[in-house]
Amino acid sequence: MQSRRRVLVIAEAANPEWVSVPLVGWSIANALRSIADVHIVTQVRNREAMLRVGLIEGQDFTAIDTEALMRPLWSVISFLRGSANKGWTIVTALRSIFYPVFEWLVWRRFRHEIRAGRFDVVHRLTPLSLTAPSLLASRCVRAGVPFVVGPLNGGVPWPEGFEKERREEGERLSFVRPVYKLLPGIGSTWRNSAAIIVASRTTRSEIPESAQAKTVFIPENAVDLRRFAVPAASGRYDKLKLCFIGRLVPCKGLDIALNAAQDLLRAERAHFTIIGDGPLMQPLRAQANRLGIAEAVQFAGWVPHADIPSLAGQSNVFLFPSVREFGGGAVIEAMALGLVPIVVDYGGPGEIVTNNTGFRLSLGSRRSLVTDAAVLLNDIADGRHDLAKLAASGLERVRALYTWEKKAVQLSQVYDWVRGERPNRPEFPFLQA
Repeated sequence: MQSRRRVLVIAEAANPEWVSVPLVGWSIANALRSIADVHIVTQVRNREAMLRVGLIEGQDFTAIDTEALMRPLWSVISFLRGSANKGWTIVTALRSIFYPVFEWLVWRRFRHEIRAGRFDVVHRLTPLSLTAPSLLASRCVRAGVPFVVGPLNGGVPWPEGFEKERREEGERLSFVRPVYKLLPGIGSTWRNSAAIIVASRTTRSEIPESAQAKTVFIPENAVDLRRFAVPAASGRYDKLKLCFIGRLVPCKGLDIALNAAQDLLRAERAHFTIIGDGPLMQPLRAQANRLGIAEAVQFAGWVPHADIPSLAGQSNVFLFPSVREFGGGAVIEAMALGLVPIVVDYGGPGEIVTNNTGFRLSLGSRRSLVTDAAVLLNDIADGRHDLAKLAASGLERVRALYTWEKKAVQLSQVYDWVRGERPNRPEFPFLQA
């Protein structure tokens, strides 16, 4: 019987108590523990959360302290952003520049064990951005240990016609983002990685042609079906019950959603639950009042991640017209809860949703998105689409591809490949019509 593989997982951001990238980093790392002997290396701010879930420091994980660098860096980032909901490109750029310090400290701590063959694979999970170079890749090659990087995501261009949203999001640096390719260590990362896991078509297109054969398509997001389970409710799909989950910021398109659904909401043929908070809360409330639909729209505000299933599970359609989305984790969670997604066919959501699991709106102007979404919503309200069937297909797709357990199995096949234990690069049916 083959012994369990030994994997050193580098996850600078990995925290079971947070959301977004830290939760992704933790969830993948934790899932890998079921199929391999994993040692997680993370930043010290995640230490207490890992101890609270029962991990043993030194045995299960190591916390690297870079707070002397990160505290002043976050002060600079906060000043440049002006708001916690703006300027994500600024955050990514500055963190990518300083991230190599973290990997240098990781190498100083683990270099002897890596050189001695203590690990079968070294896998850098986070950062998820492909703009962060890796110092470990070349060092692992010299030590004879395969280095895997990813899932990597990001770089989805701002769509034409949405310049106002780009300015409101504070994405000034997005104009010069391609400069990251000139950063020291980027080329070395691609050359020395045994496998580059990409989470989107856009990311794959940014990997140099010389390294394309190393790429494996695996999205970074997944769901825990023990927490996100379909509620059993008779007549759940009889009346249109819309739901949105996310930050209330310009790119998410919530104003588009309200305009598209207004006739149905005004006529009491639908109800809309909006889960999330952000700078657009008051403008969106004002829009609902102006359209005369306030009674049919529930602004739930910020909801703890653990409480989202019970609230979102009362709806049946996930209306998510975001015009610029990388991963789309909320779409996967909504499908797991039995909601039928309506998304814009651009970025991550357009790669998650298929023709038999939901609806994809063609990316056009703001006006065309409102028109197309309104026509679709009216068709749904008139019973022209079988929501229950679409929801069942969506749940089947989630179970087959988008659970953390499945992701661990997918990554184990990548490990088999880079270790020479399988002849062909693994491929998974993520990209379907």
